[in-house]
Amino acid sequence: MCIIVKIGKIGKEEISKNYFSKMTKTKIALIQMKMSSETQKNMSSAIKKIKEASKKRAKIVCLPELFLSNYFCQKEKHSNFNLAEKIPGKTTKIFSSLAKELKIVIILPIFEKKTAGIYHNSLVVINEKGKIIGKYRKMHIPDDPQYYEKFYFTPGDLGFRSFKTNYGKVGTLICWDQWFPEAARLTSLQGAEILFYPTAIGWHPKEKKKFGKSQLNSWISIQRAHAIANGVYVAAVNRVGVERQGSKKLEFWGNTTVFDPSGNIIASTKQNEKVLICDIDFKKVENVRRHWPFFRDRRIDYYKGILNNPKDA
Repeated sequence: MCIIVKIGKIGKEEISKNYFSKMTKTKIALIQMKMSSETQKNMSSAIKKIKEASKKRAKIVCLPELFLSNYFCQKEKHSNFNLAEKIPGKTTKIFSSLAKELKIVIILPIFEKKTAGIYHNSLVVINEKGKIIGKYRKMHIPDDPQYYEKFYFTPGDLGFRSFKTNYGKVGTLICWDQWFPEAARLTSLQGAEILFYPTAIGWHPKEKKKFGKSQLNSWISIQRAHAIANGVYVAAVNRVGVERQGSKKLEFWGNTTVFDPSGNIIASTKQNEKVLICDIDFKKVENVRRHWPFFRDRRIDYYKGILNNPKDA
């Protein structure tokens, strides 16, 4: 790699220090927010919070899953397909302009209309020049009570991806993807240094008292495991608040969290709206992988069985 700079009045040592610090460190922001049924209100809130993150010098900003609406998957309702949009489209245009204005990278979740009758739970990565440099479509689609995503979303067809930005190599996965170690591993193998998980997860009110603590602990534990097993940063950003659809409701548990490559929690919040800022030092990825060389010791010659379904009990 060749670097050409104009020295001017600045000494060589200072230029070298500034350049390499830019390459090895960055600052990210995770936007934990409440959503309403009003798209414009959600968009305005997101833009305001992104600007707040930029003022705090964040260079990569990630929004929660399906942030432009309330979590409509609580019900199977055909009119909700009207919320979907094309990529590129109106929303990507607005946030591309914002990314260019603020000179930041934005990870932007979108309910995508691919074509008539085919819809995806997607996101795009927009760089600091306002250009869409990548798209990811959620690969694992849940179908649980009040999480009726299979009614709405076709499973992703773009595979597991990593995107190189001027502020770091980012891997993107979405919500239910976060429970699958294969997804985290394959994305990390693509070169990701940070795994971002835009999320919409919470409690059924009737279950919270009995299972709530255990469910939240499991969610935190699986993110920590991905960070350790792959030697990467993991950033999970959730929505927050109680959302009702008729007689049904979900309480989204927030707890947006960032884990370092050793699995330590280095930034987190609880059940409140917050712009969570976190410093990232990419040298830790190299350091952890040197001491815990899990990638080196993989036995890919014996992993063919992972492609098979479980045997009958």
